[in-house]
Amino acid sequence: MERRAFLRWSTMAAAGCAIGAARRGSAAETRRPNVVFILADDQGYTDLSCYGSRYYESPHIDRLAAQGMRFTSGYTCGPNCQPTRAALMTGLYGPRTGVYTVGGIDRFDWQSRPLRPVDNVNRLPLDKVTLAQALRRAGYATAMFGKWHLGEDAEHHPSARGFDEAVVSMGKHFGFVTNPKLAHPKDEYLADFLTDKAEDFVRRSKDKPFFLYLPHFAVHAPLEAKREWIDHFRAKPPAGGHRNPTYAGMIASVDESVGRVTRLLDELHLSENTLVVYASDNGGVGGYEREGIGGGDTTDNAPLRGGKGMLYEGGIRVPYILRWPGHIKPGTVCDEPINSVDLYPTVLEVTGAKRPEKAPLDGTSYVDLLTGAAAAKPRKPLFWHFPGYLGAGLNSWRTTPAGAVRSGDWKLHEFFEDGRIELYNLRDDLSERKNLAAAQPAKAKELHDTLQAWRAEIQAPMPTRNPDIRPPSRPKRGAAGDE
Repeated sequence: MERRAFLRWSTMAAAGCAIGAARRGSAAETRRPNVVFILADDQGYTDLSCYGSRYYESPHIDRLAAQGMRFTSGYTCGPNCQPTRAALMTGLYGPRTGVYTVGGIDRFDWQSRPLRPVDNVNRLPLDKVTLAQALRRAGYATAMFGKWHLGEDAEHHPSARGFDEAVVSMGKHFGFVTNPKLAHPKDEYLADFLTDKAEDFVRRSKDKPFFLYLPHFAVHAPLEAKREWIDHFRAKPPAGGHRNPTYAGMIASVDESVGRVTRLLDELHLSENTLVVYASDNGGVGGYEREGIGGGDTTDNAPLRGGKGMLYEGGIRVPYILRWPGHIKPGTVCDEPINSVDLYPTVLEVTGAKRPEKAPLDGTSYVDLLTGAAAAKPRKPLFWHFPGYLGAGLNSWRTTPAGAVRSGDWKLHEFFEDGRIELYNLRDDLSERKNLAAAQPAKAKELHDTLQAWRAEIQAPMPTRNPDIRPPSRPKRGAAGDE
């Protein structure tokens, strides 16, 4: 798919995302806006019709995009689940929370590599003020239903981190278990169960400002979908590397959830005063075959390179859609880069909630992009720090310890094992195939200096040398869908 065709929806003016003056109706001024944040798990950049898929079907999410703004450079803070979720809930990059990946460092065979990874934090530190805590202090009703993945013991459970109501579930789509334990029909689909909880919360909270966080476990492995959806997509011909009917059915169930929630907002006359955000936690499980590594392709992120677990675009660039009637002009597209850490300050600005005292926020609000402010703030560079390993089979790696920075159209990768640098111009080379580090040494040095200065400022720990490199052992786990 050519990049020109892929971005054919873009209507940006030269100055950026100038979308005209926002309409502000009287209904939107009656109280502070509600916020609904729906997060898919492992959904790739092209896994929606409105992002180019000709196989997957997402009419309700497409409608959300048509009614709001679709970002073409929406990024996650990590190439897999946990670091992104920590960043979304705190507005902080990984070095400030210690959350870089999923599980401990011994999950993969780092002993066969030159570096010892930085130890990973598996539960969100209790001294971090979550977005839910900030909103609850501002008088919001708060609820979370789905995959938390930041600690489920009593102290770290979302019900102890700012959510008035919280039901956690992940791991299975049928026969799932919840925390706290709730009864449900054994043949019920998890996405439907979570949406039921979300709808009930919205109905009960309709007369006060609320924050709903709906992080689905779909479309994460194991690949399990409702039979009617599998049958539907089995009858369709593959298109553009998208061919798995079960995975397509999982996307359809998430789309159904979005449709149910947005339809309810319409029915309750809440849509005009509700910011709805839809995104994914990392790139899709695909793109590995082209890179010559294991992991198994479930989907295809082309034209992006790589997939989940990699700092190439396929691992960190995801769908990002926002709707806020009267503030966001319908059907707009924005190419400005935004990141997981930006959600927190954006929601604080929308709601008027106070920033945490004596606590930094690494993100930058993008309300000016949403509303078409005449003088949109210059966007700061985006950073990634991944000081560990993600395996993909025996002696096969989705990533080794690495960092990256995007500034404007330019993106630089630094690989910590050997100091290798890769430089790409994403406007000209969305697929990151032409390494310009040698041809553009001044630009490479500029971005490398920027990345190093950021690491020093944020006190990002680096992996250390491994003095006792051992022969590779058979991996305990390693499939790309394991996180």
